[in-house]
Amino acid sequence: MDIAWIITILLLGIVGSFISGLLGIGGAIINFPMLLYIPPMLGFTAFTAHEVSGISALQVLFASISGVWAYRKGSYLNKQLIIYMGVAILTGSFFGSFTSQSLSEASVNIVYGVLALIAAIMMFVPKKNIDDIPLEQVSFNKFLAASLALIVGIGSGIVGAGGGFLLVPIMLVVLRIPTRMTIATSLAVTFFSSIGATIGKVTTGQVEYLPAVILIVASLIAAPLGVKMGKRMNTKILQMILVVLILVTVIKIWIDIL
Repeated sequence: MDIAWIITILLLGIVGSFISGLLGIGGAIINFPMLLYIPPMLGFTAFTAHEVSGISALQVLFASISGVWAYRKGSYLNKQLIIYMGVAILTGSFFGSFTSQSLSEASVNIVYGVLALIAAIMMFVPKKNIDDIPLEQVSFNKFLAASLALIVGIGSGIVGAGGGFLLVPIMLVVLRIPTRMTIATSLAVTFFSSIGATIGKVTTGQVEYLPAVILIVASLIAAPLGVKMGKRMNTKILQMILVVLILVTVIKIWIDIL
């Protein structure tokens, strides 16, 4: 593992973690394909899908912590939504992460591709007037929120993601949560999910610790910077960035699967 390899992993982590803080996602939707494809493109030994899912789980844990800490002041964190979705997604991610050990690499990639495709489709559903709702008047269907979080947790546990890339469209489209509250709150819910995913990946031996530590360092540096920029950007621009990001990932994953 030479210095060029370390710098490569660090830069990949910085990109993923910055986008994590910017858009309220854990960063796995960026780091999963980057870790899977970029190192071998540069001549380094390729990670397996199981190794990437394990590394991503740890990275998401720390990226979401950093992002939530940066959002701790203000009214963007919806504590009730965090509790209902957080407990459900934690339960699902425990189950998904332990289940993933028995799946083939192709199956892990397919689960990831399906989740990303669902997220992409949801982002094209019109989201009219959600940012006109005062933050103190935001309400949601508690049973629906918990049920969807449980399902997301199972899928995200399998691929080592926190599920933020699915939580954001669910909060925007289904639960109708304003964009900035969605971004902040989804980071907190993603943190709960990543706890279950991380424990499952570590106990089943799916984590390569050196690249995971490098990504953790990147997360602590870059995620708060993403949050800072996200607070200043127009909500429509943030939504469009997420749409483009998910679409590119979906296309690349499914080209390789098919």
